[in-house]
Amino acid sequence: MANKVRELMSKGVVKLEARATVLDAARKMASSDIGALIVEESGRLCGIVTDRDIVVRAVADGKDPGQTPLSEVCSKNPLTLAPDDDLDRAVALMRDQKVRRVPVVDDKGMAVGVLSLGDLAIERDRKSVLGQISAAPPTH
Repeated sequence: MANKVRELMSKGVVKLEARATVLDAARKMASSDIGALIVEESGRLCGIVTDRDIVVRAVADGKDPGQTPLSEVCSKNPLTLAPDDDLDRAVALMRDQKVRRVPVVDDKGMAVGVLSLGDLAIERDRKSVLGQISAAPPTH
């Protein structure tokens, strides 16, 4: 069983600059088959944006996806973990802060991964409904 964040985190981090548009993010999420991406300023983590953020903070508010920068809709200064953080600590933080995804940053503040609730469910309780859904191939 995994003990450290680095053992479970998704390492293929998809990133966009904060000045990129909501439309850029939606297209990147679609082409990468993901539901969230890291938002950066000058190569450093400044936020995270999810498909839900795009719907609730941009589309539902009537913002133009082609003109609205990610900096307006992303969750800024998100909770982060380090690769060597203990998974029990990660679980407690995610539970206490009620977050589903946490960027993993190195000692320079660069995003090197993302730990998701699904990653934890697959590792800790693969037979649970969440574990089974998270382990299943995506539907299109």
